[in-house]
Amino acid sequence: MIWQRSDGRQPEELRPISFQQGFTNFAPGSVLAKCGNTQVLCTVSVTQRVPTFLQGTGKGWLTAEYRMLPSATQQRQERELLKLSGRTQEIQRLIGRSLRAAIDLEILGEYTLTVDADVLQADAGTRTTAITGGFVALANAISKLLQEGVLTRSPLIGQIAAISVGLLEGEAYLDLDYVEDVAATVDLNVVMNQDFGIIEIQGTAEEGSFTRTQLNRLLDCAEKGIEQLLLAQREALPEIF
Repeated sequence: MIWQRSDGRQPEELRPISFQQGFTNFAPGSVLAKCGNTQVLCTVSVTQRVPTFLQGTGKGWLTAEYRMLPSATQQRQERELLKLSGRTQEIQRLIGRSLRAAIDLEILGEYTLTVDADVLQADAGTRTTAITGGFVALANAISKLLQEGVLTRSPLIGQIAAISVGLLEGEAYLDLDYVEDVAATVDLNVVMNQDFGIIEIQGTAEEGSFTRTQLNRLLDCAEKGIEQLLLAQREALPEIF
């Protein structure tokens, strides 16, 4: 049996992706990233200080915060205020680790870049959309800091993009929506750079186990999706690439 996608996409086809840049007025970088019905507002702020462990080293830092708005899903979720869920903490650490791979922290100097990813609407793939859109917001922020003379050299050293893949009816499918994410027997989130070097893989078998051959198929599928996302980022940032 072959899984039939509700939107008619082919197994290795992305949902429509777009980056609406300059979405807010005050953050140096702001992008509304859309991937199908998933919408994530990615903003980047800069502060002239670093965590204690970096003070005096000349190195900067990049960190991330992730939240899902109460109405992002069909049923309202309570706001996370004083105590963050384990899922939220895990996702924002993933976003931070992923986007730090795009930055030379020594060139950045003792500044902290904070990437805020706020999910306005969720249809699976929120963390991967946050990373892919977060990179566009990051590039915009760095461009503005260079224009303002805050930075004299760009610390940007590469691109970062992320995508989800999964096994449905034993076959690899790219960019799962919510229905597919729930049904998948294996679910992977893959983060890569512009050379298809792997930054991180998060994966699990929801039922039983999966083989090395299936893992290779999933990674091949993810790489094809990453290639398309990298191209979309470059098209959104012609002045940088």
